[in-house]
Amino acid sequence: MTMADETPGGRFTQGGDTRRSARISRETISTVTVAVLCVALLLGARFISPSLGSWSQVETVLVLGSFLVVLSFGQGLVILTGGLDLSLPAVMTLGGILATNWVGATDPSAWYLLVMVLAICGGVGLISAIGIIWLAVPPFIMTLAMSIITSSALLGYTRGTPRGGAPEAATALMKGAAFGLPMPVLFVIAFVLLGWLFQSRSVWGRYLYAVGTNVEAARIAGVPVVAAQTLPYVVSAICAGFVGIMLVGYSNGATLRMGDNYLLPSIAAVVIGGSSILGGRGTFLGTVGGAILLTTLGTIISAIGLEFGLRTIIEGSIVLIALLLLREELFQKLGSLWR
Repeated sequence: MTMADETPGGRFTQGGDTRRSARISRETISTVTVAVLCVALLLGARFISPSLGSWSQVETVLVLGSFLVVLSFGQGLVILTGGLDLSLPAVMTLGGILATNWVGATDPSAWYLLVMVLAICGGVGLISAIGIIWLAVPPFIMTLAMSIITSSALLGYTRGTPRGGAPEAATALMKGAAFGLPMPVLFVIAFVLLGWLFQSRSVWGRYLYAVGTNVEAARIAGVPVVAAQTLPYVVSAICAGFVGIMLVGYSNGATLRMGDNYLLPSIAAVVIGGSSILGGRGTFLGTVGGAILLTTLGTIISAIGLEFGLRTIIEGSIVLIALLLLREELFQKLGSLWR
């Protein structure tokens, strides 16, 4: 974004509209491609096993994918502004352990404490943002440090053995049903709609795109840059804490390693969905497609009896391929820094 692209009243010139249309076109193609791959995988799975590709498997994919969809929304916002959040597994574990310890299965009336749990998780994200913005610590170092600090604090808090059961609200969300559909499916549909409206149709969503594209140009255009850089880390941490609560409701308990398998998929889903790892480009619908695609791959790998490690290899390979495809954009950005 440049000053020539936006007037003081917030109206974009024809040049800005042209670039925006091109961006939307690229992202639409990425989203549609990922959706087609998901459908092709589900249909092709029937040739592997008759039990695969059925509606029950689709429901299973949506239920299991709900964790990654919520988590990737927060990670996607961080990546959109040019950052990266490596603290997600630890914050997921934080949300799950505090939910089982503070609320548990014995006191349904204490559900309001879940709000406090999410606030604490958001506080972890806020500390990360402060370190990144005010202390100029690189995002991956700051969030990795917060991950280590949070994990160590949880180890001391639980003495190595988390206790407590799943809150009734979390169990109802993950194991209930309504209108003939599992509650997680209905929840993820509502979450995707709200997430899409926020990222693609709200003022703050436009701020995040502007900051991810060019921080200085966004500041000149009147964007509240500090708030726009802080918000993604707080939202990402809240989403991670909420996923921890969801996992507790799904599995009836918390462990100290419950979030370990979700870091790479949360990044891979964003990249597969067409977002630029350098920031400034991407849509939540594309991220949702990436999350569902990874979940579909995971269920097929599990169904045919392949090792879990193969799933990690596939996810890592996808991220690497996506980064290689972006190498021209990467070199251009590095070149502009030297100039």
